[in-house]
Amino acid sequence: MASLLELQKDLEEVKELLEKAARKRVRDVLYVEQRKLETEISKQQQAKDSAEVQKPSAIVLPMSSSYTVKINNYGWDQSDKFVKIYITLNGVHQISAENVQVQFTERSFELSVKDLNGKNYTMTVNNLLKPITPETSSRKVKTDTVLIMCRKKAEQKWEFLTQVEKQTKEKEKPSLNTDDDPSAGLMNVLKKIYDDGDDEMKRTLNKAWVESREKQLLGADMGF
Repeated sequence: MASLLELQKDLEEVKELLEKAARKRVRDVLYVEQRKLETEISKQQQAKDSAEVQKPSAIVLPMSSSYTVKINNYGWDQSDKFVKIYITLNGVHQISAENVQVQFTERSFELSVKDLNGKNYTMTVNNLLKPITPETSSRKVKTDTVLIMCRKKAEQKWEFLTQVEKQTKEKEKPSLNTDDDPSAGLMNVLKKIYDDGDDEMKRTLNKAWVESREKQLLGADMGF
């Protein structure tokens, strides 16, 4: 069994890794390991306190009561120059501004809020839809809110905040293949080709459609 000191060192290293980890699966694994270490440290600390109850001079290492919460809820909008992300955190305006930090890269940002009501908070957004300018991006702390302002590299409208959101929405579009109605599937394919095609492609499809309708009408008139 590892000693209490070794467990505490392990816990500190896990916390450092959590601050650096960006991928959800990695962070989830580290969270589980953090909980295990904190539980084992608590058990050993209680055992040590019971064994040394007759030794008031014994030094007991203090344990931190804070833990890290991952932020998943936020709102966002945009102007011509900025994408603005709003995160609600009760009481955040009452802590030191130094405890609220944001690290920006060209396609991501990471928010870190330390020691807010006994908890640490973190939020990482990767794969932003378009590039931003880290040097002119910033954060503002308002009443119960952190506002992150990402300066757009190009003054273009963003349809989504991240590439993942864009891909998710595209996957939710109806499939072009329809097993229950093959003709409907064919029409969807033709519509997709028409919508994505250039003017020449659209003229070709229109011509083919008109000729097909004329043949159908002619066949009906002749009793076929």
